[in-house]
Amino acid sequence: MVSVVGLVAFGAVLVVHTLIAAVLTRFFRLRLKTQWGYVVYSVALIPVALLVTTLVFFGVFPVGAGLNLDTPTLLGAAIGLPLALGFTIDTLYVPAPEEYDLPERS
Repeated sequence: MVSVVGLVAFGAVLVVHTLIAAVLTRFFRLRLKTQWGYVVYSVALIPVALLVTTLVFFGVFPVGAGLNLDTPTLLGAAIGLPLALGFTIDTLYVPAPEEYDLPERS
């Protein structure tokens, strides 16, 4: 049976993964000067980072031990959903890097 603490911990992992995905997407948007470069890097590298943190949270620390999720469901919930949410938050709700006026470097 699932406990309330297990559900809260699972929700916290999803929030942390969404934050990681949004921050990494923003980092790629700021560093890469191409139109589609940040999309390619975000789709290729962010799932690897989320997989590592998923292995840490659900392997080393038994977060959500009572949830009884099979592997595809766990990967979809812990990697796919936060990846989509983080990418969407940064792309749609955070202003583009070109909209900021920065001083010239000397």
